[in-house]
Amino acid sequence: MCTIIRIESQTLKLEKKRFDIRDLIPSIIEDYKDRIKDSTNNKVELMYNNNPNNNPIIVNADRERITQVICNLLSNSIQFTNEGYISFNIARDKKNKVLITVKDTGIGISPEIMPRLFSRFATKSQRGTGLGLYISKSIIEAHGGKIWAENNILDGKGTILGFTLPYQD
Repeated sequence: MCTIIRIESQTLKLEKKRFDIRDLIPSIIEDYKDRIKDSTNNKVELMYNNNPNNNPIIVNADRERITQVICNLLSNSIQFTNEGYISFNIARDKKNKVLITVKDTGIGISPEIMPRLFSRFATKSQRGTGLGLYISKSIIEAHGGKIWAENNILDGKGTILGFTLPYQD
């Protein structure tokens, strides 16, 4: 709850440092693969699409807070995906932004929830509080990035959650 109080009072402090954001990913992915294996969702494959040219993707960010956002996005995908896959991707786009996406083959986002998805207590789940995406949005915006969600229209099911951060040379 302290994070929410800091967000709402606009006193959330970030401890920004330059780092290759790809360094965060392997341990997070392994942790979530273990969680999937130990859960009833063991029909879900977690995939990580690494940057193909292997160049560093440097951000100036609060490592702990960005980890929190990534974990929130993965947790949401796991919660609403019973089978199929969850794909995690990180890349640098042409506009000097770092783009991180989590795509799943889950049930998608209810049209009822979509307009308020990043608001406090927006959930249809019995297991969540509806605060994870609200907190994630505040963290990403405090870093100068954007966060979004959409139903995966191309594949016909699932969700794509993503965010951007400024790239640092």
